[in-house]
Amino acid sequence: MNVQQTLNYDRIAVALDYIKLHFKEQPSLEEIAEKVHLSPFHFQKLFTEWAGTSPKKFLQYISIEHAKKLLKEQSTLSETAFETGLSGTSRLHDLFINIEGMTPAEYKNGGKSLSINYSFAQTPFGNIIVASTSKGICHMAFSEDEISGFYNLQSHFPNANFKQITDSMQQNALHVFQYDIDKIARIKLHLKGTEFQLKVWETLLKIPKGKLSTYGNIAYKIEKPNASRAVGTAIGSNPVAFLIPCHRVIQASGNLGGYMWGNTRKTAIIGWEAAQIDVEKSLL
Repeated sequence: MNVQQTLNYDRIAVALDYIKLHFKEQPSLEEIAEKVHLSPFHFQKLFTEWAGTSPKKFLQYISIEHAKKLLKEQSTLSETAFETGLSGTSRLHDLFINIEGMTPAEYKNGGKSLSINYSFAQTPFGNIIVASTSKGICHMAFSEDEISGFYNLQSHFPNANFKQITDSMQQNALHVFQYDIDKIARIKLHLKGTEFQLKVWETLLKIPKGKLSTYGNIAYKIEKPNASRAVGTAIGSNPVAFLIPCHRVIQASGNLGGYMWGNTRKTAIIGWEAAQIDVEKSLL
């Protein structure tokens, strides 16, 4: 990952915003390219390098029709994958990522006994802050501003001791943004959350990469079928962006719903993961 990748995402984000605003007009490649100040040739090249697929194909991945198709599939073949946590060639599931809840004391005293390392990095979806305790990753959030990113982290653990340093757990976790994830070791998360929140977050880990679920379905999975609103709140308080895939939860209508780090970023991640799945299938 490098600075250029982040700059590329910024341009892709502008293009996605333009497409969402003008999708009824079916803007041409030339029109979209003009909005990011590139020639059609260079925009197509940039987009394909970033997403792993063409702009036209990417638009299919982020359409409501495609979302509805994925939701329908979930009640058939992929239901098995959801239940077991297995997702074919995708290894980001509950058998690969383990969640450990913080102790009641750590939860209540603002992390007074915790030493937390943190660092910043570039990802395909913008800058991110990642933090870890001795037990695992405790925080990961997209943040364009390092100062506000740190203050946000500090607000969750006001009494912890912080050190800006990149450790091996952080480096391992950041590998998830690369296409080849076979080199990643098991990822451990050390999270501050209620029993209900932890249960919701663990359930999110079972949604396979490239697939989608709904708030109502997550409520059903945790045996709280009438708790869709509470589930939505728990998803919205996810402390670990991307690793806990709250971006894979959308409305039953096929609309995206909300996202703590912005709907443009959610759209980009959903499309990017779908493109990766197609690449993985082509290699089988």
